[in-house]
Amino acid sequence: MKFLAIEEEIGGKSSSDFTPHLAPEAEHVWGLQKKGIIREIYFDENHNAVLILECTDLEKAIAILDSLPLVKEGLIRFNIKTLYPYDGFERLFK
Repeated sequence: MKFLAIEEEIGGKSSSDFTPHLAPEAEHVWGLQKKGIIREIYFDENHNAVLILECTDLEKAIAILDSLPLVKEGLIRFNIKTLYPYDGFERLFK
């Protein structure tokens, strides 16, 4: 299954709270991307991370996101949406 995960920063944190965790975060994300779990990663206009994950189920996606250093440190969380294949093209062939 595919999931869309959009980062939300937890309020009340400064950039210095993030600094010691940014390199471990990047390393962890890189490892997940090499394994094919994180399929795509972007920043939106507010510099929030936007990830496309491929996992067996929602619980696994949550566990993977919870393993990220910035999540573990209570600096960010993710809003997760399950993605389903688009079937609208079938309307063309009725």
